[in-house]
Amino acid sequence: MQVTIEIPDDLASLLAGSQSVSRAALEAIGLEAYRQRRISGYQLRTMLGIPSRFELDAFLKEHEVETYTAEDFEHDLVTIRELERQRQTERSA
Repeated sequence: MQVTIEIPDDLASLLAGSQSVSRAALEAIGLEAYRQRRISGYQLRTMLGIPSRFELDAFLKEHEVETYTAEDFEHDLVTIRELERQRQTERSA
């Protein structure tokens, strides 16, 4: 899905820092969804193109989202199992 938003030029550079505005917006949306537990760590990695859990941990630490609880683990595990069921269903179809 592609989403377009308009941000005044003088604010865009403040919001984005050294990265592109679109990347900064994508990261902000992903981080907030992760903080609210609407998406799992795996889903955040997929959304942002982060290749490993270790790199995701570093990304979260950089953005001061450092707590990975047992509840987070359970949420990620449910997501992984659901994706595995989907893959098996697709293979058998």
